Amino acid sequence: MANPSVHPVDERLPTGKLTALGLQHVLVMYAGAVAVPLIVGRALKLSPEQVAMLISADLFCCGLVTLIQSLGATQWFGIKLPVMMGVTFASVAPMVAMANSLPGVEGAGLIFGSIIGAGVISILIAPIVSRMLRFFPPVVTGTIIAVIGISLMRIGINWIFGNPFGPTAPSVVNPEHAKWLADVGSMANAAVTPAAGASAPAASVVPAIPKGLALVGSVPNPKYAQMPHIIIASIVLVSILLIAKYAKGFIANISVLLGIILGGVIATMAGLMTFEKVAKAGWFDLVLPFEIATPVFDPILILTMTLVMIVVMIESTGMFLALGDMTGRKIDQKALAAGLRTDGLGTLIGGIFNTFPYTSFSQNVGLVGVTGVKSRFVCVAGGIILIVLGLLPKMAALVESLPTFVLGGAGLVMFGMVAATGIRILGGVDYKGNRNNLFIVAISIGIGMIPLIAPNFKQWMPHNIHPLIESGILLASISAVALNLYFNGARGDGSDAVEAAKQADAH
Repeated sequence: MANPSVHPVDERLPTGKLTALGLQHVLVMYAGAVAVPLIVGRALKLSPEQVAMLISADLFCCGLVTLIQSLGATQWFGIKLPVMMGVTFASVAPMVAMANSLPGVEGAGLIFGSIIGAGVISILIAPIVSRMLRFFPPVVTGTIIAVIGISLMRIGINWIFGNPFGPTAPSVVNPEHAKWLADVGSMANAAVTPAAGASAPAASVVPAIPKGLALVGSVPNPKYAQMPHIIIASIVLVSILLIAKYAKGFIANISVLLGIILGGVIATMAGLMTFEKVAKAGWFDLVLPFEIATPVFDPILILTMTLVMIVVMIESTGMFLALGDMTGRKIDQKALAAGLRTDGLGTLIGGIFNTFPYTSFSQNVGLVGVTGVKSRFVCVAGGIILIVLGLLPKMAALVESLPTFVLGGAGLVMFGMVAATGIRILGGVDYKGNRNNLFIVAISIGIGMIPLIAPNFKQWMPHNIHPLIESGILLASISAVALNLYFNGARGDGSDAVEAAKQADAH
């Protein structure tokens, strides 16, 4: 029986119930939590072993930051509410852009350096950001979240069919053309480099091959859009939809995870998924700082990630206030600043352990409403489970072994839900009484699409600002905030933003 003198948020439930409810929270967020290391790791072209390390470190940091946020750490950190922390999808586009410009360990160092720098700045500016909610009404947050989802959809689609570049590109170089170029190169080299003992070379009728000359793909790639891959991705998608419609409660909440598991089973039966890497992975290993790359601190990249974190913390502000309303615990300015500082601290910890920026997972906030369990110690239990999972390399290797087309079917749902959440928030915006809101949404989404539609738009701009402008999410955020200030000013007390946060189901 609950103690009436103890607030429901501070209620300590029996260990068995805590464990079961904590596992429930972990399963709800698991698919979203492991998606980001898979996206960024493969964009960086890291080895499978390094991607598995990213996954382990990510789960470990998810758990560690969840403990700090739910339990509290001194008066400066922790909202002390039932909050699960995970990687924010808002950071994916800038990180993928960095990875595409410089893949490998060098690019990873730049990403982790920008995350550490943004984490430190976020800790310092958290009290200021906690007072900025009025600058982010639903017309702004809805637009930003919609652009995040639309930007991520490209990744999910490429997972199904194949990436635009690399071994799964739609087209490959014609073998006859490649042989011709190789033969021409050999002839040019032979003309200027005579055999031993030969007289001086005659003038070559074949000019030297220009440095960097390459042929473009002109014939269809048999590895692109293979029918078995499309069929399995479709099965994953359909299974998620069936579970979401016909299952109830908790099972419906983990439909994405169950769809991925089913897809993995089918891929294994079809011989398209193997477990050699799982067999080689150890049962236990520590997660250590800077295990993949040493951070490199670039001011422009740090600024880019800081702008992302401001958007993330604004979203967290609405989420914390909404959660306070749901649990019956009043969130004052001090508590709000402590929660936002933890977003910054989690991001700093993520960079140190070579992972990503962290924020509250909104689907878990929704689960609090579904279950009616308000105890923050449920999320503490979830955090401990995540830490344990992060220390099991075999679990990370299993996730890394999943074929991309399996993840693609789920990615359409995960990333599409982000876009749909933004659209749903925008559905509550007043357009009849204030038609200027139409301009804010229309122009900001258009600007956010520039890097997607015209990725080379920045080629004649100063190279130093490329990281700042190649993220559609950042461009849309800046545009939406600026246009809202221009048309509407900074009115309101943030209550409409809280209502918008209550509608968010996906990060």
